[in-house]
Amino acid sequence: MNRNARVFGFLALTLVLLLVALSGCSSSQSSKEAAKSAIPLDKIQGKAQVLVESTGATDAALNAGGSSVYIWEGLQRYRLYLKKPVEIVHGKQYMAEGVWAQKAIDEIGDPDQGKNGYPLEASCERVVRRAWTNLSFDEVDPTVSLVRARVKRYPARPLFLVTRIQPVEGAADAKKEADDKDVKEVAVPADKQKALLVEGPTTQTAPLWEPGGGTVTCKVIIGTDGKIAELESGSQLCEAVPWAQFRYQPPVQGGKPVKVSTEVEVRFDPRK
Repeated sequence: MNRNARVFGFLALTLVLLLVALSGCSSSQSSKEAAKSAIPLDKIQGKAQVLVESTGATDAALNAGGSSVYIWEGLQRYRLYLKKPVEIVHGKQYMAEGVWAQKAIDEIGDPDQGKNGYPLEASCERVVRRAWTNLSFDEVDPTVSLVRARVKRYPARPLFLVTRIQPVEGAADAKKEADDKDVKEVAVPADKQKALLVEGPTTQTAPLWEPGGGTVTCKVIIGTDGKIAELESGSQLCEAVPWAQFRYQPPVQGGKPVKVSTEVEVRFDPRK
């Protein structure tokens, strides 16, 4: 009788240990699978642009009531959405990690081409939860509404939801900043600068989200290479201009390369 009890006890203990081992293995596999299935955050690196614009409450809320903050990565400009106030230095290089809302929302798509409201609330909620997993229940809805109000057009406006941002330190970046400071910036009237335009689509078809079109004046900075280096206007139509296609004669003053601050007038013809 005692022998049978001991055998039964041994078998029971073995079974318990086996179940614990399988449970641990399953938990470990689930964690690994979850990590693999998690969508990695986007990263951008470029020069910060801080604009003190006359904007409404929606834009002000994107930086906790502060100035409008952008990052230039090449000729792509991203509007940053910062959940907490962050001191950003104009002209300094930064690395930002988060969610490129425009890309994520447009990948989901718009079957009605903007005719019945865009973007969908569900797609905005998806990018918000991906960027900020620790938002409370009360914070989710107003944040989703804010994102939707900002990118409400098709294609969506370039908004980047920041989870982390930090300055980029390094000899190359320090040298680039020093070189930029050494280059003189001059203001040139729009009409005079227009005569130096080599190529650029100053007339375009109105976008889907503003079919009536219109004429817009955009403030820009032209680099020493004659290309558009910065857009200093937050207008939706100005953001829609393909600035990478613009080329000017490289600006020179007194035999030295300079940067030019000017305005460019672009006409959007009504859609037919």
